[in-house]
Amino acid sequence: MISYKLIKQSQKSRARLGVISTPHGDIETPSFVPVATRATIKTLRAEDVRSTQAQLLIANTFHLHLRPGEDIVQEAGGLHDFMRWDRPLMTDSGGFQVFSLGFGADLGYGKIVRPETADTTKEHIAHGDQPRNVKIEEHGVSFRSPVNGDTLFLGPKESIAIQEKLGADIMYAFDECTPPFATHDYVQRSLERTHRWEEESLAARTGNQALYGIVQGSRFEDLRRHSAQFCASHDFDGYGIGGDLGLSKKESLAILSWVIPELNQTKPRHLLGIGRIEDIEPIIQSGIDTFDCIVPTQYARHGTVFVDHKRLNLGGASMRHDHAVLDENCNCTTCAGRYTRAYISHLFRAGEVSAMVLATIHNLYFFNTYVASLREKIKNEQL
Repeated sequence: MISYKLIKQSQKSRARLGVISTPHGDIETPSFVPVATRATIKTLRAEDVRSTQAQLLIANTFHLHLRPGEDIVQEAGGLHDFMRWDRPLMTDSGGFQVFSLGFGADLGYGKIVRPETADTTKEHIAHGDQPRNVKIEEHGVSFRSPVNGDTLFLGPKESIAIQEKLGADIMYAFDECTPPFATHDYVQRSLERTHRWEEESLAARTGNQALYGIVQGSRFEDLRRHSAQFCASHDFDGYGIGGDLGLSKKESLAILSWVIPELNQTKPRHLLGIGRIEDIEPIIQSGIDTFDCIVPTQYARHGTVFVDHKRLNLGGASMRHDHAVLDENCNCTTCAGRYTRAYISHLFRAGEVSAMVLATIHNLYFFNTYVASLREKIKNEQL
C-alpha cells in the first residue's frame, strides 16, 4: 500500500508539498512522471533514468499485456525486477486505449485537440456511436490487437488481474477515456459505466497494491464534480484525473478547479497525460501532486531539447557549427559530459541511436529539476 503526507499547503494557491510513501521508496510531490510505456523509457537504461532524478514511472497495462504478457513479467518477479527499476512504479488501466485505439484513431484526434485543427462547433460523438475497431460494452471493451489482429477483451476484472501480475506500486481502476467533442448524453452514460467499472475494480483487487480511482466527465462541470464526489466516496488510495480536458489551457484549469475541491484532501492526485513545460506551473498551482507526459522523451527522439524553457531544434543548420554544450547550467550527464550541440546534431543527421539517448537524458533531467525548483517555490511561499 501507499500513504500520503501533506508537508505544506501554499497560502497563494492550491499547490502543496507532500510525500507519497510506497514499498519502493518515497516520492516528493509535486513530481513529474516519465512514461515507460513498454517497461522502458525509450533508448535509456534504468540507470540512465535514475540519473535524471526521476522518482516514479508509469507503464502501460494494455501494451504489456500484448508483449511480453503479464505472466512473463510475473515470472521475472514483477515489473521492478523485470525492468531493473528500484523506485516506485504506476500502471495505467488500459482505459486510455479505449480512446486512442477507438474514436481517437477514427477521428485523428488526441485527447488534447487544438481549436485551429478541428471544428469546435460540432459535437461528433453521440450516445450509441461506436468506434470502428473498438467495441465498448457494459461489461468491458473488445479491442483488435495492433500486434496480430486478434480480438482482445478488457474489463475491470481483467485489467486488475493484469496489473496485479505486473506488480506496480500503484494501479488504476478501469475506465473509458472519453473523446473530445462527445455530447453531454454520451459522456454521462459513459461516466455511469465507468463508475460501475471502478467499483468492480475495487472489488477485484486481491493484494496490497494501491488503487487509484479516475475522475472523468470531459468538459462538463456537473459530470466532473459528480465523478470527483463518486471517487472521494469510495476507498481509493488516490485519484487520477483523466479524459479530455477542454480545448484550451483556460478550460483545463477550470476543470481542475471543479475537481480538486471535491476530492479527499488527504490522498494524492495524479493528472493523466498532461505536462507540457508551459502547463506544469499552472497545474501544480491547481493542486496536482503528480503528472505524466510523453513530451520530454518524444521531443528528444525527434531532435528537440529544452534549454532555459525554450525548444532547441538540433536539426537546424546552425547547430552543425555550434560547439557549445546543450546548457552550461545543466548538470545532466549529457551536459556534464560536455557533449556539444554540433556533435549531437551530427548524430541525429547520421541516424545514430546515441543522439536520442543524449537528448532524452537531458530533457528528462530538465523536466525533473524544473519541478524540483517549483517544490522550492512552494516551500518559500512563492507559488
